[in-house]
Amino acid sequence: MKALVYHGPGKKAWEEKPMPTILDDTDAIVHVDSVTICGTDLHILKGDVPEVTDGRILGHEAVGTVTEVGSGVKNLSVGDKVLVSCITACGSCSYCREGRYGQCLGGGGWILGHLIDGTQAEYVRVPFADTSTYAVPPGVSDEQVLMLADILPTGYEVGVLNGTVKPGDVVAVVGAGPIGLSAIMGSRLYSPSHVIAIDLADSRLEAAKQFGADILVNNTREDALRVVQELTGGLGADVAIEAVGTPATFELTTSLVKPGGHVANIGVHGESATLHLETLWIRNVTITTGLVDTFSTPTLLRLVSGDQIDAAKFVTHHFRLDEFEAAYDVFGNAAETGALKVVLSAQA
Repeated sequence: MKALVYHGPGKKAWEEKPMPTILDDTDAIVHVDSVTICGTDLHILKGDVPEVTDGRILGHEAVGTVTEVGSGVKNLSVGDKVLVSCITACGSCSYCREGRYGQCLGGGGWILGHLIDGTQAEYVRVPFADTSTYAVPPGVSDEQVLMLADILPTGYEVGVLNGTVKPGDVVAVVGAGPIGLSAIMGSRLYSPSHVIAIDLADSRLEAAKQFGADILVNNTREDALRVVQELTGGLGADVAIEAVGTPATFELTTSLVKPGGHVANIGVHGESATLHLETLWIRNVTITTGLVDTFSTPTLLRLVSGDQIDAAKFVTHHFRLDEFEAAYDVFGNAAETGALKVVLSAQA
């Protein structure tokens, strides 16, 4: 089969790899029908995730069709259409029993495209298939469901829920890429008074407006801190969400929050950032970090199925499955291309 293979920082190739096989009786083999690229994949290619080694197939999001199941798989059958979650869950360890699947102790967590071969391929082996896939609801398109593999639960759980967004809150989101847009969309479910989107690219700010932001700040032309303080009488945002993963954006996000407020860090950080405790300690600020657990995926599936969330509007570009080089170029240069999420399909 063909797959997108990592060969060290800045190096990747669409090349031949052996077909995946059942290794454990709880595995399933899934034919990849649709797959996407994540910002985390860009971090991997920058060398920010050293656990990813030469020869690893990238990717941790897919919609596909089950082609083979292990003898221990109970809930899947050959031919089933499934969402392959970015998080793999053994389902029985102490963290999984608490719904904290991202911290799975039984061999799961974020492993696809990280510690084992991932989804940017024609076929993928999915461990713990019963608890790591979700049936695609009737009448819902592949690209809608694909957005629930990672970005929507990540923005919702690590941003909105960790940040404890409440009705009437002022929410500031630093970064209007796909994760930031997911946080904006998720925040709107809780009726905040204002959602402020902060970014360096006008194209992404325009997208943020379409996803529910009512105040747009281009931080190359405006002072985001001043805008937030003017809006809140000098207090700051109730919830400030970091959705980029750089030292500068983290420090900006912590400066925007009010005393007693919440900072929710979503971004993947590849280098140290300064935590200004000399100013934060006295302000009763809560800072949370997190890897998505995907416990919210069933809820988000119901919202998508009921047309309460339009997940498909994340998708701006379509490619064939063998066009990964072009897809990465478009996604990696989003400020110029206007890309939000790209979808690669086996039959484009």
